[in-house]
Parts: sequence; C-alpha cells; structure tokens
Amino acid sequence: MKIYAVGGAVRDELLGLPVADRDYVVVGGTPEEMVRLGYKPVGKDFPVFLHPRTHEEYALARTERKVARGYKGFEIYTAPNVTLEQDLERRDLTINALARDEEGRLIDPFGGAADLERGLLRHVSPAFVEDPVRILRVARFAARFGFAVAPETMALMRAMVANGEADALVPERVWQELSRGLMEGDPGRMFPVLAEAGLLARLLPELGLEFERGRAANDAARVLLGALECTAAEHLALAPRFALVAFRTASEEATDAICARLKAPSDCRDLALLAQRHAARVRRARDLRAAGLFALLEACDALRRPERFEELVAVCECLEQGERNWKEVPYPPRVALRAALAAATGIDAAGIAAASGPAEVALKVRRARIAAIEKGLG
Repeated sequence: MKIYAVGGAVRDELLGLPVADRDYVVVGGTPEEMVRLGYKPVGKDFPVFLHPRTHEEYALARTERKVARGYKGFEIYTAPNVTLEQDLERRDLTINALARDEEGRLIDPFGGAADLERGLLRHVSPAFVEDPVRILRVARFAARFGFAVAPETMALMRAMVANGEADALVPERVWQELSRGLMEGDPGRMFPVLAEAGLLARLLPELGLEFERGRAANDAARVLLGALECTAAEHLALAPRFALVAFRTASEEATDAICARLKAPSDCRDLALLAQRHAARVRRARDLRAAGLFALLEACDALRRPERFEELVAVCECLEQGERNWKEVPYPPRVALRAALAAATGIDAAGIAAASGPAEVALKVRRARIAAIEKGLG
C-alpha cells in the first residue's frame, strides 16, 4: 500500500500559496485494511477514510466511467490494482492532477507543473466532457489564479454546451461554483470564460453581457467587470457581490428569476431585489432633502437592518466604480445616507414615547428623525 498527497495541496505548494487542506490517495489498499489501520470510513459513493489522528481525507485510488447524463451518472471502480496515474487521469485539469509520494517527490504524468508555470488551464483527458460542472470550475480557477484557458479546452467546453451536455447542470452545483468564483480575487475573469464557452447566455440571459476574446464587448459587461473588481478590492461578502450581478436587469421579475434559477440563498436574493428596487434612488441620495432621505431609509428598512443597508450602499458604490465616474462625484451618496441613518437612529425615541400619547408616538418619532437629518444636512 502506498500513499500520495494529491490535488490542490500539491498545486498550491508549487505556486507558493498557503495550503489549508490536504487530500491523499491510497494505492494498493482495501477498505478492510484501512479500517484495520484505524482509519474511519466516511465515503458514501466510494471509499474515503479519515486519518485516526489528523482527520485528513484518504481515498482509495479509483476510476470513473460515465454511464448516464448528469453529474451523478458515473460508475465508480476502486480496487488495489487501480494505479495512481489512473486516479489522476480522471481529474479535471492538469494543474489538479499532481501528486507527491511519501518521500516528497513530485509525480506529474500530465504536465501540470509546466501548465502552472505557463498560467494555463488545460484538461487532463477527453473524459473532461463527462461532467459539465467542470466548465464552471475552469471559470472559477480563472478567477482565482488569473490563468488563461487552453484553446483545446475552450473548444471542448464550447462543444459540451452546444451538444447539450451542460443542460444537465443542476442549480445547486451551478450556485456552488458560481458563488465560490464570485469570492475569488478577480471574480470578473469568470464571466468572459463562461461567455466564450457559450454557458453564460444560458445561465444569465437577462443581463445582456457580451464579451469578445476575453474582454467586455458592451457597456453592461464593462461596468460589471469594473464593479466586481471593486467588490474584491473592498473585500465584500458574497451577498453584495452576487447582488451586483443579479440586480442589473430590466425588472424586479427578471432579478427574481435569476435568483430562483440559481436557487440563491435568501440573503443573496433579498439584497439583489433590494438593489433592483432602490439602487437608482440610493445613487441620487445627494440630491434628496431630509424627508426624502428618511423615506429612502424607511423603504430600505435601514433602521431595522442597518447591516444589510450598508451592503446595499456598498453595491451602489461599486457600481459607480464600474461606470468609471466615481471620482467625478463631489458628494457621494454614501456620505448623505450614512449621515442620515446615524442622525435618524440617534434621537431619543424612548423619551419621545414616554412624553406622548399612544396615537402620537409614531408621528412624533418620524418628525424628530427627519428634523435630526435636516440638522445634519445644515
């Protein structure tokens, strides 16, 4: 029995990046032998075990064969005669088909180390076409590493979309890869890759994004790329990054359709719909008087949910950045809105309630908040 470190940990070590998780492949072993050695079985579809002390994952070497459409349509074969190279061959990209033996020697049967040096995302084998999720993974790795997609791999991805293989994608898997890609260091790089493969028009047709040779070919695409660059620079969470993508449609119904199709979590959906309804007014906040500012805060539920409102303002700021005119705005909306919210929440609502009748409280608190905002605008 031989044990090899494999996949992302080996790749990231070669790139000089920190390694969070390590995975191992066991060649020549059996489930019975692993249990005898103290490993805990956890795999449902194929034999995976947790190390008794480190709790890292050790999988028996395996091969996969496509027997039906979709990401579950694989037949798994694992046995002591499956080689390391056979196990690595089933992986998606050469940069992920790397291994190290117990002496630390690199095993690279498909040229992954050279592709790392060239900054290239290249598929390992023709079996790449068997799992359409790999198209999304390629786009995500482009966003993570800034690598180019090999021409032959891009041709393969286009064929997968054209042949209908990508129609088997399920929302949960799409969301998993899309959300992870949005959280990468350069999330905008994901979209031209998906567009060139032909998948973006199927996933997000409402956005009207056009790319040519990896670059934005219309204003919608140009603004999105610039805005996503801002979200990464500001280290925004997933909800505002997704909202920035999803809300820029012609209608609230279209935004909701995107969220439903991708089965986006409720926080992401809520912020996207909030932006669809109110982003235009938020961006014009500097032109509003005190009553208008307070009405906007109320409409956005800012007094009860200030954290979500802050995310909405951040979305609008990054949209301004994407439009390349932020520096031309002498008094950005965030200044007016944050000052208005601070003034509105700073009044003594409890004191007003104690000195008022039940029917007057709401009106008096509202007036006090508007007056506080007016004073702040001074």
